[in-house]
Amino acid sequence: MTTALPRYAYLGPAGTFTEAGLRQVVGPNEAEYLPQLDVVTALEAVRTGAADFAVVPIENSVEGGVNATLDTLAVGEPLVVVREVLVPITFVLAARPGTAMEEIRRLSTHPHAWAQCRRWLNRNLPEVVHVPATSTAGAAALLAEGGAGFEATLVSPLTAEVYGLAVLAEHVADNESAVTRFVVVARPGAVPARTGADKTSLVVHLPDNEAGALLTMLEQFATRGVNLSRIESRPIGDALGRYSFSIDAEGHLDDARVADALMGLHRVCPYVRFLGSYPRADATRPSVHPANSDVAFAAAQEWVQALRRGAVD
Repeated sequence: MTTALPRYAYLGPAGTFTEAGLRQVVGPNEAEYLPQLDVVTALEAVRTGAADFAVVPIENSVEGGVNATLDTLAVGEPLVVVREVLVPITFVLAARPGTAMEEIRRLSTHPHAWAQCRRWLNRNLPEVVHVPATSTAGAAALLAEGGAGFEATLVSPLTAEVYGLAVLAEHVADNESAVTRFVVVARPGAVPARTGADKTSLVVHLPDNEAGALLTMLEQFATRGVNLSRIESRPIGDALGRYSFSIDAEGHLDDARVADALMGLHRVCPYVRFLGSYPRADATRPSVHPANSDVAFAAAQEWVQALRRGAVD
């Protein structure tokens, strides 16, 4: 009996940085790769059951959070992150063979790629017009087919090779150390086991028109010694001035300090969405004060139970 391969939706087409992230998770012989037009479509494929998992970008070291991913995870049928991977980002300027630099008037690439090469473009192609694309590889595929309405693209060296494009300039990124974080997203299920080097992701809304609401929310983490590795505000969308917070906290749901912080958030905030606890890609363990360790929380609970039994020492 043949077992069906797991299905992974990802931001396509072939040759994207997202595919490079996917290949860190599972090889093409171990899964069915399902390239999608954009991030939203990839995530919706999991919600509808058309895919078992989605691999999507969530954060770039230069541009910050990927809004399409953050916003899609924040609403709709719940999805959870089960893993993250890191992909170094390198760009080249590529065009159809025979194209000269002076011929380039319009350049298509993903907006994050454009932003990461902005200073190089200002120095070398100051008059070029950006044509936004849903992915770097998508722009490369259109350019390779001809008649795309633009003369060049910014892509990875591998993507240029895959689509038969000529490299006109290498190392065009403004920051050669740029990294993008990709996450593997699934429908809710068993939380990945605690490793000791984990993240917990959340979406939190604040109470309306309440002075100090942001401080109250942050205190739920601070008083329990839970460090935040990322916090970003995103508009809720139903009215001006209403924002939610996308948060990555150091630690796992099975850590007493993290669980207690989540309970605190549930008490003081009108909306808390759990987006998963999962291993950190860099395997960095948090520094935890002894007072916030699982042992300390357990000892405090035992003390309270003893008080209820009549012990007062």
